Amino acid sequence: MRALHTSDWHVGKRVGRYGRSDEYREVIAEVAAIADREQVDVVLHSGDLFDRPVPPVDALDIAFGGLAMLADSGRRPVVVIAGNHDSPQLFEALAPFLRGANIHLVGDIKRPDEGAVLELETAGGRTVVSCFPFLREGRVVDFVAAADEWYKRYADRLRHISEAYSRHAAHIAGTDAVTFLVAHFLVGGARVHGHGAPRGERELHMGEAYAATADAIPPGPQYVAMGHVHAPQPVPGAVVPAEYAGSLLELDFGEAGEEKRVVLVDVEPGLPAAVRSVPLTGGRRLVRASGEWQDLLVRDDLREAYLDLTVSTAGPDPGLADRAREEFDHVVKVAADYPRVEDERRSRTHRTIDELFVDYYTEREGAEPPAELVAAFRELLEEVGHAAP
Repeated sequence: MRALHTSDWHVGKRVGRYGRSDEYREVIAEVAAIADREQVDVVLHSGDLFDRPVPPVDALDIAFGGLAMLADSGRRPVVVIAGNHDSPQLFEALAPFLRGANIHLVGDIKRPDEGAVLELETAGGRTVVSCFPFLREGRVVDFVAAADEWYKRYADRLRHISEAYSRHAAHIAGTDAVTFLVAHFLVGGARVHGHGAPRGERELHMGEAYAATADAIPPGPQYVAMGHVHAPQPVPGAVVPAEYAGSLLELDFGEAGEEKRVVLVDVEPGLPAAVRSVPLTGGRRLVRASGEWQDLLVRDDLREAYLDLTVSTAGPDPGLADRAREEFDHVVKVAADYPRVEDERRSRTHRTIDELFVDYYTEREGAEPPAELVAAFRELLEEVGHAAP
C-alpha cells in the first residue's frame, strides 16, 4: 500500500497584504498530480487545513476542491484531522456530507470505538487509521482516565490517548491491514524556529506546555503522520517511522528557504514503512534580504519573491518604503538600517504606548507615521482600554 502524507495547508493565510489563493490552487494541484502519478492508495492530512477556524468562502472552495481532487472521484480515501488552527465543530458538521466522496474529516478527539479509528478499503488493501486531532490544554477526554487523574502533564495525556488508539487499531487490523496514526501535536526536540523571523506556527501552541515526549508515538502504528511543525523532518525519538510532512507553502519569513514536500509511504501489513520525500515547487518564494540599495537592485532572486528587505542607509530615509514598492512587486516589509548613537535613542522608561508606536514606525519605515495613523492608533488604544476584560 502507498500513502501520501501532507499537512499544514493553512489555506486562507496571507503574506502581509497579499492574498495567496492562486498559489494554493497551484500547489494543491501539484499534490494531486503526485498522488495520481505515484498511484497513491490513501491520503493522510495531519491538520491545519485552514489558517482560521472560520475560513472565508474562497478558502473553503480551495481546500475542499483540493481534497476532492485527491479523493479522485471517491476512488481514493482521504483522511483529514483538525489542527489547532481548524474548527473541530466545522469539521464535525461537514463530515457527514463529505463521507460519500470518500473524504473523512475528524474534528473532535473521540473514543477509539466511536469514530477515532477508521477502517477503510483502498485499492492497495485494507487500512486502519487512528485520528488524533489537536488537543487543547484544558480539554478533558473521558475515556483516558478518571477525572482526578486527568490534570497530569499534557504530555501524559497525549501518550494515554495515543496508546488507547493504538490498542484498538491493532485489534481491528489483525494481520492483513496496514495501520497509520494521524496526529497534530509537538514532540519535544523537533526543529521549530529558524532565521530569527516569525514562522507560520501559532506560538501559543508551540511552547513547553504543549510539548510531548517521544513516548506519545506508540510502537503499534506502521507509520505516524504528524502535523503542527512546519519544518519538514522526522519526529525525534520515535520508535516507528514518523514524519512531520511540514507546511504546503513557505508561510512566513521564518520558513524562507525551506524546501516544502509531501511524504510517500510504502508499507505492507506487519512490516516497517519505507518513507521518501517528494519536493513541491508550487507557490511564490519568501526571501529576507539585506544590503545596500544598489546591490539589492541587481539580485535576480528578489524579482518574483515576497520580500522582507533591510536596506543599509546613512540615516533615516523617508522615501525608502515607497521606492522599494515601486521597484519590487511583492514587498511585504522594508526597514532602513543605519548607525544609531546609543545616547540619542530615547529611553523607553516612562514613555506612553502611542509614543513607542511612533518610535517603532519610524525605525521600520525610515520616517515618522502620518498624523492620521497615530490618531487611529490612539482611538484603538482608547477602545481597548475601555473594553471588558
